[in-house]
This record gives sequence, C-alpha cells and structure tokens, in this order.
Amino acid sequence: MQNAQKNKQNKKGVSMECKKDENLVECTCSSTTCQKRGICCECVRSHRERGEIPGCFFPKSAELKHNRSIEYFVEVYSKMLNRN
Repeated sequence: MQNAQKNKQNKKGVSMECKKDENLVECTCSSTTCQKRGICCECVRSHRERGEIPGCFFPKSAELKHNRSIEYFVEVYSKMLNRN
C-alpha cells in the first residue's frame, strides 16, 4: 500500500509525491492506528466527507477528545479567542 501512496494525481492530473515519512514526524493526531496517518491528503478528504475536521487542526488538549466535529472546532477556538 505504501507504494500506491507514493505518487498521487490531483484533479488536474498533476502527479504529487506523498511525503508520508516527513508528515509522520510532524503529525499531531493521537489516532496512531489510523491507516491514513501521515497521508494528509487522504486524511483531510476522509474527514471532509464526514463533515469533520482532522485532529491536527485542533489544539492538543482538544484533539485528545477525538471529537472532530466542526461545531466542536468552532467551540474550542471561540473559547481560545475570547480568552485573549
């Protein structure tokens, strides 16, 4: 499967190399068993299709709750912005 992830084509047919190993170094998602971990384009697509936001967009304390809903995302950042 990793070889299948190596080169993807975007909607315009341009080939893009997946940098999974580099992405994993910076990945903040706590779902370590996820098959999309490090394959950011697939992770974002998967969450978007479910009306969710990927864990890496959340602060660590919120990410650990595994609530990926847009409503929770707005709630978390609204509270953060109101504190400042």
